Amino acid sequence: MKKIIISIVAAVLIIVGLAVFSRTKQSSTTLPPSTSATTAATTKATTVVITTTKPTTKATTKPKEKKITIPQEGFTEAVPDAYFADCSKPGKVTRIEYASADYADSGEDITRVAYVYTPYGYDANNTKKRYNIIYLMHGWGGETGEYFEYGGVKNMYDNMIAKGDIPPTIIVSPSFYDDESNIEDFNSSVNEFRSFHKVFENDLMPTVEGKFHTYAKSTSEKDLKSSRDHRAFGGFSLGSVTTWLEFCYDYDYIRYFLPMSGSCWYYGGYGDWQTQNNVDHIQQLVKDNNLNKRGYFIYHAVGTEDYVKEQSLLQAEEMLGRKDFFTNQHYVFYQKEGGEHDSAAVKEYLYNALPIFFGSKGKK
Repeated sequence: MKKIIISIVAAVLIIVGLAVFSRTKQSSTTLPPSTSATTAATTKATTVVITTTKPTTKATTKPKEKKITIPQEGFTEAVPDAYFADCSKPGKVTRIEYASADYADSGEDITRVAYVYTPYGYDANNTKKRYNIIYLMHGWGGETGEYFEYGGVKNMYDNMIAKGDIPPTIIVSPSFYDDESNIEDFNSSVNEFRSFHKVFENDLMPTVEGKFHTYAKSTSEKDLKSSRDHRAFGGFSLGSVTTWLEFCYDYDYIRYFLPMSGSCWYYGGYGDWQTQNNVDHIQQLVKDNNLNKRGYFIYHAVGTEDYVKEQSLLQAEEMLGRKDFFTNQHYVFYQKEGGEHDSAAVKEYLYNALPIFFGSKGKK
């Protein structure tokens, strides 16, 4: 009986611990409230309510195929301290509101919020210049705009672009929560992220890419799908689980994926990993949709001291055990030595993955 009680207590502590990251973020700045326009990570945030769509006059450019040459397994490189310093070419963070629905609950029409980073030199009037884009999702108890709050992270984006590690890139920080969400409840949070792919497909992506100059010709389904080579999605903790589900549902729209400290829960859930079933499902999706030829790439990351690393390790072991199918052209697994379940790890994963997605690192 004592062993059973101890096991139950341990399981409860692990679930509660999932909220620690969002409530103890290493943040030197805070985002402005919805009614103000102050600073977010030293950059003024402007509120924009999106009501228009973009012109349909631009051409979609398919990137030249490049072979990924990094090892399939390894350890991440630390972010140089200089990357957290102020950059002479800072990007801008803009707060946007967009029409959506409560897909997880009532189905009623609602308004959601996201924050969008545009790189230095971005000109809304220049429709010829096009940008890659990545969407980044928070974990349990997190919030919209979180990926511009972690200490020094916006400076890191600025410096990566200024130093040529990645081309000028648009970064979006949304939320799977809405104003009525019970963010304290774990099961409620799971319901929210399980329906986020509908938010992404129907509302978020069309809104953002109807306003900002990405490679999509328009916000039509056809044009959004045809520009998938210039689009990425990543997330941490429950945001990592969201990322795996984005792969399962939205591989037609997204080529690059960055799940950070979390596994696929298409089947099962927390503690019920169903690793083989989930990897079987991913493999079947790849086969059925010709993704090996069309292209996809997953940079899977976790810290060696991350207290919820088990699920990531199990999935990595299963996928790496199928190397004939999941080659390093499509899946890699990297760990942060001594990395914990925190924002320091997130910044390091982003620093290592973004140049592989959009830059020249690991390619020839």
